[in-house]
Amino acid sequence: MNLCVAACQILTFPSPSESAAKAIEWMRTAAAADVDVIAFPEATLCGYQCDEAYWQAADPADFAAAEAGVAAAAAELGISVVIGTVDWQPGGLLNSLVAISGTGEILGRYAKTHLAESWPQPGRTLPIYDVGGVPSCFIICHDIRYPELVRLPAAAGARVCYFLSNEEGVLAEHKLSAYRAMPISRATENGIYVVMANAPGNKADLRSPSQSHGNSKIIDPQGNVIDEAGHFEECLVTATIDLDAATAGIARRSITDDTILREWMCDGLKLVSRGGS
Repeated sequence: MNLCVAACQILTFPSPSESAAKAIEWMRTAAAADVDVIAFPEATLCGYQCDEAYWQAADPADFAAAEAGVAAAAAELGISVVIGTVDWQPGGLLNSLVAISGTGEILGRYAKTHLAESWPQPGRTLPIYDVGGVPSCFIICHDIRYPELVRLPAAAGARVCYFLSNEEGVLAEHKLSAYRAMPISRATENGIYVVMANAPGNKADLRSPSQSHGNSKIIDPQGNVIDEAGHFEECLVTATIDLDAATAGIARRSITDDTILREWMCDGLKLVSRGGS
């Protein structure tokens, strides 16, 4: 089975309606190129906001309306979407993403587990959703530093990991090598594809928290980068991937090989949930 995937590297706005409108225009571009699944960066619907006053004034209805617009466009265009947003839950605000099918159905959400910001609560689930008909898992930004967040879903059947990010910008030059290495490692150490959508750098404000260093990429199960964006461009990074190559063989060996970690890994699988179609 082949799947055409895209990582959309764009800057967005504090306004959810403006951000959704921009994302939808890029969805149209992707659909015209026969893309099956498009992924957007962390916090696409609001940009990456760190100001506490922003969250005190934020209206959940604005985010719900923006998500509904994206879902309607997904149904119109027949394209699946993984997009960064936020989610209000009884326990607090979550830095999350929503997975949407090509019929506009909300498949589910994943909330960032390991936080690098103070405003959200940590997520408590490791879901697998069938995005574009393919079992997929998810991580957000700082999560990339914790390999088990991909290892466990991969061992449980995920074949693609969608990695939504808004990391530090190009001025954090000492981090750029690690930023490139970690998503490549998550692909090759598990034997699955990784689709990384990161925000580009903003030449007008290199210190803005709502911009990053770009380098969105698609990585195959051997750790080869199939396509990659530059630091500052707004663009689609696309590839048609062969799902037969995503065996997750290395991840599965962590639960089948007779090692001292086997029982521990098998217990970890209980944290993974399946949902969506």
